[in-house]
Amino acid sequence: MLRMSETAPRPRSLSLDAFRGITIAGMILVNNPGSWSYVYPPLRHAEWHGWTPTDLIFPFFLFIVGVAIEFAVVGRLERGDTRSNLAKKIVRRSLILILLGLLLAGFPRFDVSTMRFPGVLQRIGVVYLLTSLIVLNFKMRGQIMGTAGLLLGYWLIMMVVPVPGLGAGDLSPDGNLAAYVDRLVFGDHIWRDMWDPEGLLSTIPAVATAMFGVFTGKLLKSGKDGGEITSWMFVFGWAAIIIGLFWEFVFPINKNLWTSSYVLFTAGAALQFLGVCYWLIDVKGHRRWAHPAVVFGRNAVVVFVLSGLLVKTLIRISMELPDGTTVSAYTWIYRTLFVPWAGPLNGSLAFAVANILIWYGLLELMYRKKIFVKI
Repeated sequence: MLRMSETAPRPRSLSLDAFRGITIAGMILVNNPGSWSYVYPPLRHAEWHGWTPTDLIFPFFLFIVGVAIEFAVVGRLERGDTRSNLAKKIVRRSLILILLGLLLAGFPRFDVSTMRFPGVLQRIGVVYLLTSLIVLNFKMRGQIMGTAGLLLGYWLIMMVVPVPGLGAGDLSPDGNLAAYVDRLVFGDHIWRDMWDPEGLLSTIPAVATAMFGVFTGKLLKSGKDGGEITSWMFVFGWAAIIIGLFWEFVFPINKNLWTSSYVLFTAGAALQFLGVCYWLIDVKGHRRWAHPAVVFGRNAVVVFVLSGLLVKTLIRISMELPDGTTVSAYTWIYRTLFVPWAGPLNGSLAFAVANILIWYGLLELMYRKKIFVKI
């Protein structure tokens, strides 16, 4: 169940909270433009192969999930908690995340015949479950070998296993194996008619993304000097980026397919980003600038769910523009409050930024009252 705490969480890396907060704020920014017809290119996902800054956000969050697993799940194991008890908590939290994702997908009508079954929170829940179980049941060597196996195995499956009627190795939106599996398992309950960016098969390499976070958590807990930890984060980060870029020649970087090259490239970028946060906040002690990010990071899941519910509510409320046109309340706010002074494109961006500022106000109030919603 969801638990509301009025006490601050146990001490942990403030830089991780800041990184989580920046990531969730980025999610809100790219998910809530005033109009999808007016969005700056860096705030859009790549059409298919390739990447934009927006394509870094979701893997960053899964990477953070992995770091948190090392601190929370492994930390509890080290403090004497049993594997069976931890496994029960892991399954419960995973189910809550999946159910929250289905809540967002079905709200407000909950018409199962038309609902999309995969989704962001559903993937986070499944990845959290599988990654935690790997960490609980395998030592470091097994975890490394398992992560390599996930990346190499997914590459092999995608390139070798044939799609009926299309053959093997087709990485097009309609012809790839992951899309075929999604159509086979979920039928019409997917994001697009032919494929889903949070589909079933592509969750396999997404677990590897979280595992890179686990390895980073081990580094942060290693007891090494902060400067040395930061250096290793940059070294490993650049190594992952370079390997990902080379792998791209045979298995293109693709967020929708969550390709193995994409996993390495984005994990490397996450290491760099977290490395900067860690150096500034935890090593050098420059914390004041990070406060807004920490505020978002402490209630990341709740703001993601509430912002999604708010958007779906506004879209279903009808309002009339001065010219007599009937539009949703979402569009009315954008056209009435933002377009007149900022124009369509900048107004669309200003609308998204306003979303972040409004939610920050609520989260700041919760933070000051020490209210943290936990799963």
